[in-house]
Amino acid sequence: MNAKARQRAEVIFKVRSGQLTATVAAQTLGISRQQYYQWERRALEALLSALEDQPPGRPKPPNDPEKEVLHDRVKQLEQQVQHYEERELLRQCLNQWAARDDLPPAKKNPK
Repeated sequence: MNAKARQRAEVIFKVRSGQLTATVAAQTLGISRQQYYQWERRALEALLSALEDQPPGRPKPPNDPEKEVLHDRVKQLEQQVQHYEERELLRQCLNQWAARDDLPPAKKNPK
């Protein structure tokens, strides 16, 4: 925090604690009383915002769009592999069933 900001915060706290009036604070800072009240409001809002509960732990890193696209593609390919594995298992079961009954073997689909 720079020296000007520290001085402003100190003056605002003095007004809030009753050590100074808003008029004297504005004169000390070289601003109008209306401007002082705007600064005071902003400072108190920032204080409240800083004191809000935060989620525990480290913040999540920002999302990388390229990484998300690759992740989605990997999921898609994994689903496709699972589909083909199930298809192959079914073809093997049909061939075993056909071998028992002397039927022609199931054809592989070229897709």
